[in-house]
Amino acid sequence: MNRPFNMPDEFVDAFVKAGASLWRSLASASTAGDRTETGSVMESTGRLVELQADHLRRLYALAEHVLKTSAGMQAEAAVEPVRGDRRFNGAEWRDNALYSLLKQCYLLNARYCVDFVEALDLDEKEKHRLRFFTRQLVEAMSPTNFAATNPDAIKIAAETEGQSLKAGLDNLMADLGKGNLTITDERAFEVGKDVATSRGAVVFENDLFQLIQYEPATEQVAARPLLIVPPCINKFYILDLQPANSFVRFAIERGLTVFMVSWRNPDASYGHLGWDDYVASGAMRAIEVARSISGADKINVVGWCVGGTILSSALAILRTRGDESVASVTLLTTMLDFREPGDLGVFVDEESVRLREQTIGKDGIYRGAELGFVFQTLRSKELIWPNVVNHYLKGKPPERFDLLFWNADVTNLPGPMYCWYIRNMYLENNLREPNRLTMCDTPVDLGRVDLPAYVLATMEDHIVPWRSAYRTTGLLSGDIRFVLGASGHIAGVINPASKNKRSYWVSANRDEDPAAWLAGAEEKPGSWWNDWIAWLEPWTEDKLAARTQLGSNLYPPGEAAPGRYVKEKAS
Repeated sequence: MNRPFNMPDEFVDAFVKAGASLWRSLASASTAGDRTETGSVMESTGRLVELQADHLRRLYALAEHVLKTSAGMQAEAAVEPVRGDRRFNGAEWRDNALYSLLKQCYLLNARYCVDFVEALDLDEKEKHRLRFFTRQLVEAMSPTNFAATNPDAIKIAAETEGQSLKAGLDNLMADLGKGNLTITDERAFEVGKDVATSRGAVVFENDLFQLIQYEPATEQVAARPLLIVPPCINKFYILDLQPANSFVRFAIERGLTVFMVSWRNPDASYGHLGWDDYVASGAMRAIEVARSISGADKINVVGWCVGGTILSSALAILRTRGDESVASVTLLTTMLDFREPGDLGVFVDEESVRLREQTIGKDGIYRGAELGFVFQTLRSKELIWPNVVNHYLKGKPPERFDLLFWNADVTNLPGPMYCWYIRNMYLENNLREPNRLTMCDTPVDLGRVDLPAYVLATMEDHIVPWRSAYRTTGLLSGDIRFVLGASGHIAGVINPASKNKRSYWVSANRDEDPAAWLAGAEEKPGSWWNDWIAWLEPWTEDKLAARTQLGSNLYPPGEAAPGRYVKEKAS
């Protein structure tokens, strides 16, 4: 079913179930005095009564604030935005009595809605789902999102004699016509010219991916190359946006020979591909080719997000088969234990997975536009509503920003691969159990991955919660260095060493409880990139003279990087 802004069925289904959970919980609370109830329901009812009383006290404080300020007296606001909330930064929200009242009413009601959900008697999965959609509602109802209650939008409309509102309406109609929210100027960048500019060549391709080898930047390079397996749900050039923030450039400037997997953006003709194809014809084939071209005894590998899940599956298979072609593995914000999948778990249950299996589980495509919508809702305050305000209320053109350009460049997924992944990882969490899954005719046991491992998580990750990434330390059997970076799933990874921003936490201790690990960890300033390159050095072997030619006789260089696969747009 096609819906505005590519809203997937899972989103609508989860929203309906969240509403049902709310009404069921309210019904239990309302009849608590009429029949014998469990202690949890009685406790929930008591919390709701206390919450209501507290909310009334806050409203009274707000009324008192309004009366005092109306009389020209100084009075402390009843509530203030949390630190980092930029929606109410304008002076009008502070100095204008009407806007100040509107802001405080919204913030009080928003707090009440959030606290109300926490007070309900629901199991954690139901509460997480209701919590997610309550946040969506609360963020959508901000007065900054409406032309009549946004002072900046009103001011611009007056200054332009209404032309900003007309432009905003035109922008809205254009987005409705194409079916998705414009979050950036999609014509501002060109892949291969403005982003993904590191020099190199495609040295191998099959129906699933192209393998890029990058030109060296040093006279000598490490004997063992680096292979990067990015997520197949996004395009690889997040790791090579522009020279100043390119992880690829950082690696080659540190003397590494870098190979990059560039996944194909599949159309309907590739709707038959499954998870095993991504493991065998993807990650395992890339390892084989990179090792062959380099002539090294072993290679070092990096996987990010679902790319790390694919890579870890491949390594488990290779180790089971006695293959020792990999020296070390780096996993960036990767989940192997899915017991706490974060907000993405809101959309996964048996019913929704079975529906997808019936429609695209054997052949078909999961549209990247739908997946992109879901990812935007995970950070709606940053990715949706600021763009609604600027694009529709103020009539401004979309922002020119390389990261948002990449974010909007969505990729499709083959239906069989997607359904297998969602069921066996998110729904059933099978990968963490030794030999429960069989891939490529081989039982998979992550414990057989006895390689040195660098595991990076990020503190504010909304896609791979850092506690879930931490659990990788209990699944792999090699010597593991766990590092927790500041910021989120993207900004925490793309943290260039040259800018020396943010920080990261490290500890030599290992604890089953992630919170206990963090309590004993040391915070270090700057980028984790420098920590990683120092960790990797023992596994790179001696230096060799850098080759002037890319590829090999068996795998000659073809088209120039970044190749044509990454330029293919999702249909």
